[in-house]
Amino acid sequence: MRDTLKHKGMRNKLANLLEAKGIQDQNVLGAIRQVPRHLFLDSSFEAHAYQDKAFPIGADQTISQPYTVAFQTELLKVSPNDKILEIGTGSGYQTSVLLTLKARVYTIERQLELFKTTKRFFDRMGFRPKKQIFGDGYKGMPEEAPFKGIIVTAGAPEVPKALLSQLAIGGRLVIPVGIEDQIMTLFVRKSEKEFEKTTYGNFRFVPLLEDKN
Repeated sequence: MRDTLKHKGMRNKLANLLEAKGIQDQNVLGAIRQVPRHLFLDSSFEAHAYQDKAFPIGADQTISQPYTVAFQTELLKVSPNDKILEIGTGSGYQTSVLLTLKARVYTIERQLELFKTTKRFFDRMGFRPKKQIFGDGYKGMPEEAPFKGIIVTAGAPEVPKALLSQLAIGGRLVIPVGIEDQIMTLFVRKSEKEFEKTTYGNFRFVPLLEDKN
């Protein structure tokens, strides 16, 4: 598939829709306008790629709804060169939005099929995460901590303590917490032991799975 003027026009419409839904960060909306979402989907979904909907991508996973991607990214408050950890690479769409915002992205995927597919896709598209690993998102990436931001793209039944511990002072963790439906939750690290918590309503994600081995 190619990226055409038609696709760019559809992205502009999508960004305008997200702005009407309440997304205010113009840098985030600019990234939505730039990243070719249709290339992250099976070609049979191309006509639907710029609808504000989630779609299946294999391995019982989905590419997140664009509003959700924009909402989580806006909560992160990304600045250029920020060190961001992403839990759940998935299709790579959220990763690419963060890279477009000039973040240094470290990303983890626990589904081997998706990890391999997305790694090949990034190589082909020229997207360059700082580090992309196959592993357990519950554990984070302690060898690369601390992070200015951590974004979790799957529903967690509880907040992994390892992720909180890997936040820099002033850092932000954006995580959907819950089992059936999730509550979008923001933690800001105020000190070594103090976190400020804010909730932002219900969302629905595939579950965050922990490696019990």
